[in-house]
Amino acid sequence: MKKGGSEENEVHVVMLPWLAFGHMIPYLDLSIALAKFGIHVSFISTPRNISRLPKIPPNLSQFIEFVALPLPKLESDPLPENAEATTDIPLERMDDLMIACDLLREPVKKVIAEKSPNWILVDFFYHWAADIALELDVPLILYIVVSAASAVFFEGQRQASTSPQDMTVPPDHETEASTPGMEAAARVIRITQGCKAIVVRTCPELEADYLKSFSKMTGRPVIPMGCLPPETVEEASVNGEEPWSGVFGWLDKQKPKSVAFIGFGSECKLQREDIHEIAYGIELSGLPFIFILAKPLWGGGDDDEVVPPGFESRTAGRGVVQIGWAPQREILAHPSIGGSLFHAGWGSIMENLRHGNYLVLLPFIFTQPLETRLLVDKGLAIEVERAEDGSFTRNGIANALQKAMVAQEGEALRARTKEAAHGIFANKQLNHTYFNKFVEYLKDGVYENK
Repeated sequence: MKKGGSEENEVHVVMLPWLAFGHMIPYLDLSIALAKFGIHVSFISTPRNISRLPKIPPNLSQFIEFVALPLPKLESDPLPENAEATTDIPLERMDDLMIACDLLREPVKKVIAEKSPNWILVDFFYHWAADIALELDVPLILYIVVSAASAVFFEGQRQASTSPQDMTVPPDHETEASTPGMEAAARVIRITQGCKAIVVRTCPELEADYLKSFSKMTGRPVIPMGCLPPETVEEASVNGEEPWSGVFGWLDKQKPKSVAFIGFGSECKLQREDIHEIAYGIELSGLPFIFILAKPLWGGGDDDEVVPPGFESRTAGRGVVQIGWAPQREILAHPSIGGSLFHAGWGSIMENLRHGNYLVLLPFIFTQPLETRLLVDKGLAIEVERAEDGSFTRNGIANALQKAMVAQEGEALRARTKEAAHGIFANKQLNHTYFNKFVEYLKDGVYENK
């Protein structure tokens, strides 16, 4: 295997995540986990994104280097000022962000040539990383941040819909005039053909059949790294946020497993009507709660403009509403949190199940419906009911929360969640076994699927 770094026995990897926090955070989690094994990481992103990521534990900072590459500006119709991630832009500008990211090809190539790493770990988007890997003789690993089940679904869809003439390698996109984003399928074809292996944040105890199917479909080793339970981090001090000491003081006074956490992340931009219906459902549930909302796309973002009129006064003392950033991992780890209503993002699923929190899922976009189906089928989640037109109601929200957290009909879910947390998601020995195998693969390039 190609050796990089200053010492022959050092392993050095380059991380190249897509510019969405639902991707950058899992890549950072992996970077921190690898650093604990003495593996050096060069983490490539843009300056503002790097400044918004959680801080590296001081004892591991020597192993992780952030490489800040300015996001190229588009001459025609530039992105908004300081827009460097999907959360910073409306959905209709996503193609422009893709074009700007494709223009990072040469700067990324220069970094990799200078660092001379042993591996490149790349996200689904950067199809051109396969060409860089080939040219610089650095093996490539595709790290997907969703479940193996979702990966199998999309790979099956791609193979079923792709005609032979469409299987050709797509053109490079190095100029603003190019089509943004070639279809995601074409990008994945390029990366899959050029990678040596695929790694997934999961374990066979949860997705054995899907892991085998994905490997068979792609013709590549698919390596489960385990659930990668993140270490408890001091997030409350990030970005200088002060109000959270009061919130945690309130949590300390609540009964164990009694509080519902409600949050839909930064990527899921909810409409006012959806937020109001969710809020009314929380109110109807009668449960104590913490309701976290991203800054909305309308108005000035004051609480009264976001939640229904009178909501906070009617629920005073029973819950907390916060708009903007929140220390989600610290909140989910608190013993008073019992259930979580969210969008079924894979990272949030892992964080919740690690602490045995009961899942109430309301999927909206991307792979969220697929992750929801996987967890519901496993008996580890309740999905909020929707009508045929996709709408949901406050009664559906309230009923799902009550079933998951207090109703007798949810006892099987609660027992199964506790069992899965102990046996899989918080099982350090189990997860370390899988992660150790992945580390050994990075060291010697050999993976035996036993």
